[in-house]
Amino acid sequence: MNLHFWLRRLAGRATCVLGDGAVLKPSARILNAAGTSTRIRIGSASIIEGELFVFAHGGEIVIGDSCFVGPGARIWSAGRIRIGNRVLISHNVNVFDSLTHPLSPQLRHRQFNDIATSGHPQSIDLDEQPVDIGDDAWIGAGATILRGVSLGTAAVVGAGAVVTRDVPAATIVAGNPAAVIRKLSDAELS
Repeated sequence: MNLHFWLRRLAGRATCVLGDGAVLKPSARILNAAGTSTRIRIGSASIIEGELFVFAHGGEIVIGDSCFVGPGARIWSAGRIRIGNRVLISHNVNVFDSLTHPLSPQLRHRQFNDIATSGHPQSIDLDEQPVDIGDDAWIGAGATILRGVSLGTAAVVGAGAVVTRDVPAATIVAGNPAAVIRKLSDAELS
């Protein structure tokens, strides 16, 4: 199942560090422009179907144990993204810890030219702010988690939500921008 991973590893290309029983499904993409496999770490028994990408100038993705990253999901790091244990990230979710491109049109065009001609730049400021996703969180299909956001333990993000602010533990948010819907009940948490 992890044939592509092993072929890249045998060819000397940076990939990721896989915990015991972790699986990269055929749809998984590991893009490691940083060139160091330890910059993407996937915990034991986690299943990855989406894309994990660390930028050349920085970035770190740490995924806990027994997590799921669905097909079409993109987790892009230029700073640090930490995902706890037992986190469910549905299909087509986006998680970004930076702007991904400079705000200045001139700098953005220069970055694009660099990427197209020589790869991701080794030095660039994308206003990175860490993302932290707590244990047992669930991010619904098509949601987007933006830089600087923390999701508390057992937080639930509704499908299609755009999360721009921290979400407390055991809280459901939805909408664009995401707003609190309600707290999870004790029965829902058991």
